[in-house]
Amino acid sequence: MLMSIESKKRDVALVVDDSPETLRLLTDALDSAGMTVMVALDGAAAMRIIDQITPDIILLDAVMPGIDGFETCRRLKRDAGLANVPVIFMTGLAETEHIVRGLEAGGVDYVTKPIVIEEMLARIRVHLGNARLTQSARAALDVSGRFLLAVNRQGNVLWATPQAQKLLSDHHGAQTDDFVLPPTLLQWLEQAKAKSGSKSQAASLPDSPQLRFYYMGETAPNEFLLRLSKEAGTALPPEFTSELGLTTREGEVLAWLSKGKTNRDIAQILGLSPRTVDKHLEQIYAKLGVENRTAAAAIAANATRRNS
Repeated sequence: MLMSIESKKRDVALVVDDSPETLRLLTDALDSAGMTVMVALDGAAAMRIIDQITPDIILLDAVMPGIDGFETCRRLKRDAGLANVPVIFMTGLAETEHIVRGLEAGGVDYVTKPIVIEEMLARIRVHLGNARLTQSARAALDVSGRFLLAVNRQGNVLWATPQAQKLLSDHHGAQTDDFVLPPTLLQWLEQAKAKSGSKSQAASLPDSPQLRFYYMGETAPNEFLLRLSKEAGTALPPEFTSELGLTTREGEVLAWLSKGKTNRDIAQILGLSPRTVDKHLEQIYAKLGVENRTAAAAIAANATRRNS
């Protein structure tokens, strides 16, 4: 006898497979387990269905004509609203490379065909439970006033607390759905991931240096938690910067230099490459008529004191 999947409401499962036999088998089993079942014969049909309703879980055939399951999953996961909907791949391909492809595409699990119904239901229960815990945790974060967001490896925002959404919108003029980490921050993210377990430096957007990103860790496969922070302004007075012939960016570099930051620190803070910071400093030294960072920092410190 099939075990019932307990829930206060009927969970919605989307089954995507080009095999009528598999669809019939799973539809009967999931319906008997207390779920509402939607079916699609290919990836394009699945995406049309999801435009209308968001399922609680997706069972996805890996090998289908047209758009295969791997590409279908990748496209679905680009939608922030589907980022946390668990996808279980169904495949007759048990080779490691296919399993890895499924997980990299955004799947959380896989089962091999022929499908063992009791095993499939057990996996569904586990992943639905995990998804609910995740949703509860995020709901708690939303009301806690935390400035948190999660991104994938491509830098797309998967979710964000309301506070983080507002801060990003106020200081970068972008909604979280449209925001993507720029290349400099993607590079920083890779470095921060490699240093997992040790304190990582913060990074800033190139055009919003006051908005700082802190790496908090990996919370799920291809999901990385970041904390946002608005730092106090650190820049030379605009009048002074203009008088010396410095650009706004050069003024920011010089201001951080005056606070004792290294070139690498400045690069991470401003979201630049160390080479770019070096180029800015060469221009700053030439414009100020100095030969080293100590002399440049002294000029910046004096400017700051006079205008404070």
